[in-house]
Amino acid sequence: MGADILFFPTAIGWDTAETSEEVNREQYEAWQTIQRSHAIANGVHVVAVNRTGTEAETRFWGGSFVSNPFGTVLHQAPHDTPETHVVEINLDLNRKYRELWPFLRDRRIDTYPQILNRFIDA
Repeated sequence: MGADILFFPTAIGWDTAETSEEVNREQYEAWQTIQRSHAIANGVHVVAVNRTGTEAETRFWGGSFVSNPFGTVLHQAPHDTPETHVVEINLDLNRKYRELWPFLRDRRIDTYPQILNRFIDA
């Protein structure tokens, strides 16, 4: 609907009982990948903000970041300490990215009704 930037404020992290660094890393990477995918699919910059610290049984993984419309990370915040950082974004580049990869233009919205049917009356 004309957005130039998508903001995703989150408070997500690991269960403090989870001690596997591999599992923790994999979960964070999946979160970052899906946020970067939003940038690519929509042809806009994404600002994904996540808190740090611990509350109850959750250790928040921080790692806030900004990506361009191709999903390239322009800035990555630390995982364990809060940070405030200003990232300059050239919104004029959004058009360039959308022309290079016209993801939205090539959608087949005529096929959407078939996948949206929940088969309630089936």
